[in-house]
Amino acid sequence: MSEDDESGDDIITEEMLWERIPEVQGIDRANTYYELSARIYARGQYDEALALAETARDIYAEIETPSSIDGLAQAYSAIGYNLNQLKRMNEAAHAMSKAVELLRDSKSPMAIDLACTLGDWWFSSKEYQKTIDCMSECVQEHLVDGNDNGAANDLHLIGCSYRELGEFNKALDAFNEARSLFKKLKEVVNVARCDQKIAHCLTALGDGEGALIAAQKSLDVFVTAHDHYRETYSLLEVGKAQILVGRDEEGLASLERVLEVATDTDSKDFEFILDIERRIAAVLAKLGRTTEADEITRRLAAISEVMED
Repeated sequence: MSEDDESGDDIITEEMLWERIPEVQGIDRANTYYELSARIYARGQYDEALALAETARDIYAEIETPSSIDGLAQAYSAIGYNLNQLKRMNEAAHAMSKAVELLRDSKSPMAIDLACTLGDWWFSSKEYQKTIDCMSECVQEHLVDGNDNGAANDLHLIGCSYRELGEFNKALDAFNEARSLFKKLKEVVNVARCDQKIAHCLTALGDGEGALIAAQKSLDVFVTAHDHYRETYSLLEVGKAQILVGRDEEGLASLERVLEVATDTDSKDFEFILDIERRIAAVLAKLGRTTEADEITRRLAAISEVMED
């Protein structure tokens, strides 16, 4: 849209935009549909806004001019945002990927921001390799631009994706790179977020001592910051590492503290609770407390049956 169009947004009403549609063609018609979509999106009417954005896309796609390419990218991004609000995450990511591709081809500075959004959406859709591919490009662009914070966040998401894929060595490399950048920026909480995930990877790789050091570092930060949510997950990593290095009694105590926090909320995450209880049962059995371990296993079987159904 032109500057004149944008400066008149406070004057042109939605009714006037609807009335304009039969009077205009080409780019102007597409722009009108796009503007209507944006206004209706702001009201939270995502189905209607989606239909209007799709109409704008179809019109832009029929026109082959530089301005239509930018408009086409905007329409795809609008489609993506509406699909995201409608919880159609995979479709949203596919639409946004079209927008990013068009904007990258036209060397638009908008591409990097939308690409980062796309990476988040691919991750939410459990498309972890696509997340890695997308964010790897973002890392390089952010580093070239001197945006260390952006690159650190990109690397953190890459690490999370590798972790979900079970590629813990690659995840560890990404988290360590992100940690270095966050430390350079004195981002204390983000450094601790990396430490907690580094501990997770080291435990998975069998390095209990290294995991315990990283987990304790993250726990110290979150306790100091009174960040109780993240503190719980760091304490879980401490407990897992303690058990891995043979400090079973300490590990059991840590896991029991995690369970206490996890169950002391109105909205209970049963998958998380079951995971902790299974770990507690395993360490109890290891300590020879088989009666207690068997009782936990019996209880969990009933809950698991309900959740599977």
